[in-house]
Amino acid sequence: MINFKEMMQQAQQMQFKMQEIQAKFEDIEVQGQSGGGMINCTMTCTGLVKSITIDPSIMDDKEVLEDLIVAAVNSAVEAKEQRIKQETEEMMKGLGLPEDMKSPF
Repeated sequence: MINFKEMMQQAQQMQFKMQEIQAKFEDIEVQGQSGGGMINCTMTCTGLVKSITIDPSIMDDKEVLEDLIVAAVNSAVEAKEQRIKQETEEMMKGLGLPEDMKSPF
């Protein structure tokens, strides 16, 4: 027999945890880099780019610099997605839900 009261409590707990983790994503920062560390990008897990640092030795080649910046940002995006997946799996495990369940994020 299905216990609807228990189901509703679990749904409310999951909603609270989702709001909690979304707020947490604003504070979690990930790094991306390219050019062997010549370009570094720091991004939050909400996708906000916080900083980009550039090694001065590559400032003379505009096209290479542009390509490396794009690559560093894309690297940070990949790191962000991986961290979101990790945090979401941990949250679902903590709620007793299957880790491979479709993520709400």
